[in-house]
Amino acid sequence: MHVPDGFIDAPVSVAAGVFAAGAVAVSLRGARRELDERTAPLAGLVAAFIFAVQMLNFPVAAGTSGHLMGGALAAILVGPRTAVLCLSVVLLLQGVFFADGGLTALGVNVTVMGVVTVVVAYAVFRLLTGLLPRARRSVTASAFVAALVSVPASAAAFTLLYWIGGTTDIPIGKVFTAMIGVHVLIGIGEAVITALTVGAVLAVRPDLVHGVRGRPAAPLKLRVDGALVDAPAATRDPEPAAAPRSSRGLWITGLVSAFLLAGFVSFYASSSPDGLERVAADQGIDEKAQEHGAAGSPLADYGVGDIANARLSGGLAGVIGVSATVVVGTGVFRVIRRRGEEPGTAPHDRDHENA
Repeated sequence: MHVPDGFIDAPVSVAAGVFAAGAVAVSLRGARRELDERTAPLAGLVAAFIFAVQMLNFPVAAGTSGHLMGGALAAILVGPRTAVLCLSVVLLLQGVFFADGGLTALGVNVTVMGVVTVVVAYAVFRLLTGLLPRARRSVTASAFVAALVSVPASAAAFTLLYWIGGTTDIPIGKVFTAMIGVHVLIGIGEAVITALTVGAVLAVRPDLVHGVRGRPAAPLKLRVDGALVDAPAATRDPEPAAAPRSSRGLWITGLVSAFLLAGFVSFYASSSPDGLERVAADQGIDEKAQEHGAAGSPLADYGVGDIANARLSGGLAGVIGVSATVVVGTGVFRVIRRRGEEPGTAPHDRDHENA
């Protein structure tokens, strides 16, 4: 749902840009408490994975496609503040180098696709995981619902901005109905991808899933005379803490998967317009759409300009995009983490802040 230039007027675009900048500033400060030496590289990987999966448009209705937004996935894996930064990095690179999402609409896109999806998804996820039993199945189910809800919430946020500053005179009720209808369908695809990915990480490295990290385990129950009772507290000395596990294997697996998705699988993605493009064409929202400022980029439209072979051109562009995203993302998150290590702050104090 990348909003192009010309859909939203200048005053509202500027206001959205100011809001997005404020959200990024708050997230930069808060991400220091979410990141450590293991999760900073993971955050860069999450950004790269979202970039790759966003290239995989999937059909949702006749002549309409959708793609992952990634807000729910990022928030659950690396935390809501870091997630806003992940989406901001992805949207910035897409807008500047791939002509995807308007340059003047960057603030709109960060607000709608980054901030709204992250906040809504993480709130729903935490609510559900707090109510449901502590089990892997409950976490993946919560991730599914959180992702599903976040997509129409993002569509509603766009509709609100369009109602305030749309450049064409279209009945807002029609826009809202069309946007919510198609994005509920897209949300199902988002939910499936998010639940499968979160479940896969939980299966191998549950300690790296921010959304469940630090939550107290459910008390052990014993059955006595047919009734369940709390087990007595252990009296022996606790086991020594295990050494931190390396996340290198997960990082390599995730990066290879991102390269394969962007470099190869993306060729088979649906070529139908996505939900916003379809609604814009049907409702006349795109009457004043403007040519993208980066239309002359050698990577515009996810292809390398000098390569005639479509498969090779798109695949190479995807690999370049994933590489750029993981390098920029990992670099940004490492810098944030280092700045969060304030002199005089003991490691256990920082861990307490992260809990």
